[in-house]
Amino acid sequence: MRRALVTGLQGFTGKYVRDALVDAGYDVCNGIGSGPSTATDVGDAGALDITSLEQCRRAIDRLRPTHIVHLAAISFVAHDDALDMYRVNVLGTLNLLQACSDVGHQPERVLIASSANVYGNAAGVVDESAVPAPVNHYAASKLAMEHMVRTWFDQIPIVITRPFNYTGRGQSEHFLVSKIVSHFARKEARLELGNLDVARDFSDVRTIAQIYRALLESDAAPGETVNVCSERPFTLRHVVQLVREASRHDLEISVNPEFVRQNEIKVLVGSAEKLRRLVPGVEPIDFRDTIRWMLEA
Repeated sequence: MRRALVTGLQGFTGKYVRDALVDAGYDVCNGIGSGPSTATDVGDAGALDITSLEQCRRAIDRLRPTHIVHLAAISFVAHDDALDMYRVNVLGTLNLLQACSDVGHQPERVLIASSANVYGNAAGVVDESAVPAPVNHYAASKLAMEHMVRTWFDQIPIVITRPFNYTGRGQSEHFLVSKIVSHFARKEARLELGNLDVARDFSDVRTIAQIYRALLESDAAPGETVNVCSERPFTLRHVVQLVREASRHDLEISVNPEFVRQNEIKVLVGSAEKLRRLVPGVEPIDFRDTIRWMLEA
């Protein structure tokens, strides 16, 4: 049986990836937490912390996963501890790969989630050949992680994903679509947002999970860095309107200057050409359906 280790399994994305893998017949091990405060149980390997190389070694040695999906990360751009981002996002990833080497285990495939934030304020539709230009510590830590991971391409079959924005049920209200949907669902009278004209490429988390599963099984994926995106941008103003229509509720929208970042990425939309070539069978979920699904929760 194929055994998958999903780091960050208890996080927003991890739960959907687990469901997609279980449905495809994988035995899914509980994932490694991103740090001491979020460490989670990994079967008989005990509670683990991805920032500990020794604990990663024990987990890999005992579980011997055929597939690894590495999601554990600090993913909130405004996280207040920059050093923590690099410790988890870069060194935590290194620990996972080093652990495989140290215990002599060769997985069939490792998928490592980076972020489209590495592109920074890229103009137009961005494909994987665009020169990265991160504008915050989160993006810089993910780009540093990518460079480190590529030094392992000749040792382990790895695919790096650059997911653009995605959302769904269970996402923290730190993230904008979830915040907007939650305010409308609760019939709030007022909502504070930042720049309403920023545009993002949004996907459904269920689509992301299916894409990750498919990339684990694609013979063409190892050694690739691939955008995971919908190719369709929505401004926050448009998102608000879609949620307003779906919820049949209205509220006052105000712009809080404190929510507007000086280095705000204005438009971020990806090219999915390579993605379609690698995993042609995954059909995206329409963003309007995603919003309705979230409201029904």
